[in-house]
Amino acid sequence: MAAVRFTGAGKVYPDGTRALERFELEVADGEFMVFVGPSGCGKTTALRMVAGLEEISEGEIRIGERVVNDLEPQERDVAMVFQNYALYPHMSVRDNIAFGLKMRKVPRGERDRAVDEIGRVLGLGELLDRKPRQLSGGQRQRVAMGRAIVRNPAVFLMDEPLSNLDARLRVQMRAEISRIQHEVGATTIYVTHDQVEAMTMGDRVAVLRKGRLQQVDDPQRLFDEPVNLFVASFIGSPEMNLLEGTVEDGAVRLGGDVLPTPGAPARLAEYAGRRVAVGIRPEYAHAADGDAPRLRGRLLVAEPLGAESLVHAELDVPPVLSEEVLEVARDADAAAVTELRSAAEERRTPFLARFAGTVRRGSGEPIEIGVDVSRLYFFDLESGSAIR
Repeated sequence: MAAVRFTGAGKVYPDGTRALERFELEVADGEFMVFVGPSGCGKTTALRMVAGLEEISEGEIRIGERVVNDLEPQERDVAMVFQNYALYPHMSVRDNIAFGLKMRKVPRGERDRAVDEIGRVLGLGELLDRKPRQLSGGQRQRVAMGRAIVRNPAVFLMDEPLSNLDARLRVQMRAEISRIQHEVGATTIYVTHDQVEAMTMGDRVAVLRKGRLQQVDDPQRLFDEPVNLFVASFIGSPEMNLLEGTVEDGAVRLGGDVLPTPGAPARLAEYAGRRVAVGIRPEYAHAADGDAPRLRGRLLVAEPLGAESLVHAELDVPPVLSEEVLEVARDADAAAVTELRSAAEERRTPFLARFAGTVRRGSGEPIEIGVDVSRLYFFDLESGSAIR
């Protein structure tokens, strides 16, 4: 296996469109790195540049110690797994997996031993004589992975390999791919549009926006310490609540409510009297009790989830309408942008919270939401950067 290093890597198409700009990143030997971001952010372009399927316009890419800018795809020692599997329908599973070895003129006995071993690792042992049409979607994806793994390449590249599977099978295959990757110790770059996929699979996750790297970190740090409004709004399911607030002495005012800010960074004092973006994750918003800090609003709907309920409420506070937040909303659902703009005009914000148990109240009724004020996030409204 080998490390992959991007140094000032860029991609500009002939019409002047810039897909990737000054990309700086090192993927360690044996690491599972996930590229995630909205449509058009440059994640697939970066992957294809490593594979040699896209020309590198600027900078360089190294695989191991070799600069691969000018190498043909077959010279780069990489294997790619696509979202459409790309299996040969007339060949058996065994022949599909062995095809690359056959092209390299590996002796038949060695090929068979390699395929049998990969079949064992992937749980395909009993399926080796079947044709692709006789397999489920998950089984076909494992065959595609087997064809890549059997070559023992320096790097595995996966381009949204689970996007064609149903939700239940995607969850199962996430665990399967993670297990297989760690078992074979393969350096892997994995592209996905699904941030839940990214957070559950990657050793580290690289978040991209408009061709630029926003943050690269392990999943938990991305969740706990987003560097800007874009990462904060993109990472998390359900998404972070983002409200406009005004900084006061040791507190932040959100509409008619005031929350103390005991865990706030010292720099927040520089914003006294100014508006900032305040982030509250649903995980840190709950049913108000005692004298705990709270926000008051109206219940829209409560979704029972067994041990807890996901509460959709509405607060009389302006939402954050930064370019970054609107971009994330647009990528998820074009109608969400219209809803946000309408909410801003009426100075109201949709708000998500997690309440224990069942919420027995009707839509439109008043609701008080307790907030863990030690877990508030603050962002500069002009730059979008986290206030730390």
